[in-house]
Amino acid sequence: MTKSRRPYAGVLPVVPTAFLETGELDLESQRRVVDCMIDLGADGICILANFGEQFALADHERDRLMDTCLTHAGGRLPVVVGVSHFSTRIAADRARAAARSGADLLMLMPPYHGLGVKTEEQTIVEHFAAVADAAGIPLIVQDAPISGVTLSVPFLVTLAQKVELVRYFKIEVPGTASKLRNLIAQGGSSIEGPFDGEESITLMADLDAGATGTMCSALLPDLILNVVQQYRHGHRKDAASAYAHILPLINFENKQCGLRAAKTVLMEAGVIRSDAVRHPLEPLCPSTRAGLLEIVRELNPKVLRWAR
Repeated sequence: MTKSRRPYAGVLPVVPTAFLETGELDLESQRRVVDCMIDLGADGICILANFGEQFALADHERDRLMDTCLTHAGGRLPVVVGVSHFSTRIAADRARAAARSGADLLMLMPPYHGLGVKTEEQTIVEHFAAVADAAGIPLIVQDAPISGVTLSVPFLVTLAQKVELVRYFKIEVPGTASKLRNLIAQGGSSIEGPFDGEESITLMADLDAGATGTMCSALLPDLILNVVQQYRHGHRKDAASAYAHILPLINFENKQCGLRAAKTVLMEAGVIRSDAVRHPLEPLCPSTRAGLLEIVRELNPKVLRWAR
């Protein structure tokens, strides 16, 4: 059972949500993405994250996608389920449903609604505590600029100390490495899993700071895994060289494409049938798409060959 795999670490790609050209969920393609990530050696996967377009899904679609992915994964690797919502009640309901369906971890942002609707630190603690109580499985705190909520290192340590199941932290803010280093130093044993995110764009600095995992996209998990494994085995120079080799693609994804990059490559590789995104998101423009695929073909990640 995946529950024995703690502490969770390594490469946990964010799985995109597959849509048909009509905009409906493509659950057949969704299952193929799960299989692909497993075959590429991912240490886990994350569903219903922002990079998976969770914000574009109706509640019943979230349930269908979650059940599909968890059932199809079938305990073959840990699955993280995003359950963020401004409402504590709704976030707790999502967490409870995810745990019942077999999720291993939950990912949760602090409650926010635009830049003007935020809550005090004590309320954030109560929010995370309610979700933890509802689910009974570990939580990953997502510390991302999209929320507009500043989560200081002392507060994150306090959160971990007050809510037992808060043990994992996905840090993806400016100065990630420094924040990870301070979080680990101040939090000690309460910090079970310090992760970075944002497509692993600062991975080497974050590994040096003590990160034990990264939540990248589904674009090149095998190549990122190579970096992490080299680093784990004490081969820092080789890890840095491997990372420098793939950094142009990570940078292009992060700065030019966003969540559309993985979908474009997965469709090009025959893993999913369409790279459709839901309006108001728009497809990549042809020149950006061509630039992305040029770099991808040069690096030749395994995803390009998985469906062949």
